[in-house]
Amino acid sequence: MPWTRDVVVVGAGPNGLTAAVELARRGLSVELFEALGSIGGGARTEELTLPGYRHDPCSAVHPLAIGSPAFDTMPLARHGLHWLHPEVPMAHPFPDGSAAVLSRSLGETAASLGPRDAGAYRRLIGPYVGRWETVAADFMKVPWDGLPRDPLTVARFGLSAVQPAAWLGRRFRDEKARALLSGLAAHAITPTTTNATGGIAMLFALAAHERGWPIPRGGSQSIVDALAGHLRELGGSIHTGVEVRRLDELPPAKAYVFDTSPTALARIAGLGRAYAGFRYGPSAFKIDYAMDGPMPWTSRDARRAGTVHIGPTDGEISAALRAVSTHGRAPDAPFLITSQPTLIDSTRAPEGKHTFWAYGHAPSGWDGDLTEAIERQLERFAPGFRDLVLARATAGPPQLAARNANYVGGDIACGAYSGLQTLLRPRLARVPYATAHPAVFLCSSATWPGPGVHGMSGHNAAKAVWRALRRRGALDDAGRGRAPVAASGAAPGGTADDPAGGAG
Repeated sequence: MPWTRDVVVVGAGPNGLTAAVELARRGLSVELFEALGSIGGGARTEELTLPGYRHDPCSAVHPLAIGSPAFDTMPLARHGLHWLHPEVPMAHPFPDGSAAVLSRSLGETAASLGPRDAGAYRRLIGPYVGRWETVAADFMKVPWDGLPRDPLTVARFGLSAVQPAAWLGRRFRDEKARALLSGLAAHAITPTTTNATGGIAMLFALAAHERGWPIPRGGSQSIVDALAGHLRELGGSIHTGVEVRRLDELPPAKAYVFDTSPTALARIAGLGRAYAGFRYGPSAFKIDYAMDGPMPWTSRDARRAGTVHIGPTDGEISAALRAVSTHGRAPDAPFLITSQPTLIDSTRAPEGKHTFWAYGHAPSGWDGDLTEAIERQLERFAPGFRDLVLARATAGPPQLAARNANYVGGDIACGAYSGLQTLLRPRLARVPYATAHPAVFLCSSATWPGPGVHGMSGHNAAKAVWRALRRRGALDDAGRGRAPVAASGAAPGGTADDPAGGAG
C-alpha cells in the first residue's frame, strides 16, 4: 500500500492550488487531483474562437488577485506571472459619449463623476486609500478569526460595507456616480438592495486606486500556472484527468481539502444532506470574440480602459439584476461586464487583431440565447462593432456548468449572495471550512470571502486544516508533517458514520 500523505487536495482551481501551496510551505506533503485534463478552474486561457486568439473562458481581470494577501507572500513572478496594467482600470460609459472612470487616481475618478458628487466619492473611499493591506487582510479573513489588524479602520469600513449598494448610492446626486457604484456591486450577481453589496463595490473601487485592475500577460492561466509551479517547487504533486467520485478513491491522507461545490463535497465524502440549505445563484451568459480591430467605443475613456461596464443608469442595472435574481427571467437590457485584453497584451491575438470578452447575467440553468440582447447593448456604446467580429464563442448556463462542475446551474460565484449566505458562506459555523467529517475540509469560493481569483478561501482553509492537524497531534512540534507511516488496508476516508476511517 502507498505511504500516507499529509494532505490531499481535490480541485486545481485558484483556491485548491493556494491551499496546497500554503500547506506545502508549512512542511506538509501535499498531493492534488484535478478532474479535467488541465489545471485552472475559473482561471483558464484557451483558443475558443480562431487559431491564435487566446481567450479567458471565465475570469479575465484581477484586482483581487494582484491585491491578494495570500498571493502577496508567494514568489509568483518567478514562476511566470507578470501583471499588465491598462491606462484606465475601468470605464463606465454613457450614451452621450462621456464616462465615469475608475482610475488609479482617486482625484481623477472623483472628477469624472461631476462636481456635485466628487466630494461624496472622496469621503466614501478616500479614508481607506493607502490602507489596502490592512483592509484586504481584515475583510478577506473570517471576521471572527482573531482580532483585526486595524480595528478602527475595519470598523469604519464595515459600517459602510454591510449596507446595500443602493443605500450607499443615496450619497450621490447624479446618475454617473450611482451607475458606477451599482456596476461595481453587480459583480456579486444580486440586486443592489442586498446587504453587503456596498462593501463589494467599495472593495473593487479601493483596489483600483491601490493596486489597479490588471490582467496577467498571456491570460488568466498564467496565475494558476504560477501557483502550480510554486507548489511543485515546494515538493507537491499534481495529477490531472482524475475524477473523484468517492473519498476512498483517494490515497490515504491525514486531511482532504476540496475545491468543489458544497454539494459535490457532500456527495463524495458521504455527508448526506450536510449542505442541503446551501443556495446557488443566477448564472452568466458569456461571449468571447475574435475581432478584426479594437472596440469602436463612442467614449474615448472606454477606448483606453481594460474593463468596461455597460449599464447607463442605476435603474437599468438594478432591473437587470432583479430579472435574473428575483423573477427568474433573462433581462431585456442586460448589464454587461466586458474586457479588452489585447489593448495591452499583444500575445493574445495575431498581429493587428484583438480579443474581446463580455458577459451578462441569466437565470440559473437557463437554456436560452442572450447573444442578441448582449450585442444590442454593445452596439449602443460601440456602433458598428458587429462589423469587426471575425468569430464568437458563446457559453450560457448549461455550457458554463459543463465546463466547470463548481458552476452549478451556471453560477460562476459558486453560491448565491442572498440572506445570511451573503456573509455566512457556506453556512453558520465557527470554522466555515470544516465539515462533519474531521478529516474533510472545503476551500472553494462557496466559503468566505467568496468568489474571485484571490486564493483567500484556500488560504483561510489551509490555516484551518493546519490547526486541526496540530490539535490532533498529526504534526511534529514545529508544526510540520510527521514522518509518513505505511497505510493499513482501511479506506482513506471512512464514511459519515465512521468519520475517522484511515485518514489519520
